[in-house]
Amino acid sequence: MPELRARWSALADRIDAGTPADRDRTVDALRAFAILGVVLGHWLVTALTTANGGLSTTSPLAHLPWLAPVSWVFQTLSVFFLVGGHVAARGHASARERGVPYGVWVGQRLSRLFRPVAAVLALWAVTSVGMLLGGAEPSTVQTLVKLVLSPLWFLLVFAVLTAATPLVARLSPLWPLAVVAGVDVWRFGLGGPEWIGWVNVAAGWLVPFSLGAAWSRGAFARRTPAALLLGGGAAATAGLVLWGGYPASMVGVPGAPISNLNPPTLAAVAFGLAQCGLALLLRGPLDRAVRRPRAWAKVALMNLSAMTIFLWHQTAMMAVTALGLLAPADLPGLHTVPDSPLWIAARLLWLPVFAAALGVCWTAFRTYEQAGRPKRATSSRTVSGAVTGSRTTARTLRASEKVIHHA
Repeated sequence: MPELRARWSALADRIDAGTPADRDRTVDALRAFAILGVVLGHWLVTALTTANGGLSTTSPLAHLPWLAPVSWVFQTLSVFFLVGGHVAARGHASARERGVPYGVWVGQRLSRLFRPVAAVLALWAVTSVGMLLGGAEPSTVQTLVKLVLSPLWFLLVFAVLTAATPLVARLSPLWPLAVVAGVDVWRFGLGGPEWIGWVNVAAGWLVPFSLGAAWSRGAFARRTPAALLLGGGAAATAGLVLWGGYPASMVGVPGAPISNLNPPTLAAVAFGLAQCGLALLLRGPLDRAVRRPRAWAKVALMNLSAMTIFLWHQTAMMAVTALGLLAPADLPGLHTVPDSPLWIAARLLWLPVFAAALGVCWTAFRTYEQAGRPKRATSSRTVSGAVTGSRTTARTLRASEKVIHHA
């Protein structure tokens, strides 16, 4: 154990020393926080039960509505789009200064985004066919595939907004916010068609994305704008939930008449504004925290595998659930209906098991994400010397060099 700690400390020091001095580490910290929130949120509010014979999906939020505040903590997509808009706007501006054509820039961005997706789709295509041929219930296969594919909508929206960066980089967030408000008034207040709500899939996530672009232009150099976002967004969210008829949960709840997320509502966007304001206000403390080598190394390594973690976390949970079916009885917190505090306690005990399964997925599929990163020369400080005699540590260090030198 002391030797392992020494190796980790040496690796952390090397990653810290190899990080460019002008890198804004808070951007990476916020991205890591957003991904971690999505993963833990899905693991906590998604339950696969055997109550109806095969595996079916439900949520503790449907049975225990007082858990709605949990969604306020783990629904962190707005922070991810905030960071995405910031990085895309800054990256596009840098590419223009270096004379890199738009097609080359966007091609590199989107290839890094979608290369790891191919592995997920290929594995689940084979798995689905195998399960059907093996006699699995079609409804069970549909449930599992839906859980795998449902997070991919986010990647499609993110890709569209990234490709549109030259058009939206200087767009005021007030414009898409006005569209979201107008759609909700039409949909809920004037009895408009349900399909009009899907306009908010683009407009709703464009709000934090354009906030991120404004951040890259220095719009939040002072704390006042971020504080106004936090206060105004929180007040608007509270008003919409208390008096506007919007649900308190910021994620979808099976059986609920209205979802704040599918498609995004004005309440979800207002909540996202508050989240973005809080994230921007926390830049100072975050920067001080990630100046410590060990904390920064964790953030850097998580960013290196952000897409792999996002794409495979549902598969990890489902693999554990499927293996649990070999037990002679339903396992609490895994196959049982999430309708009591005991389920919550049991579920928390399963989280380390899900994390271990995700680690297996990471080991098997991380190369698809890292292969999409551009190769760049690393600093002499980073490549000189050996951390330890461990080959695994050396490989991890070489991989981390790519992420800390990639904007």
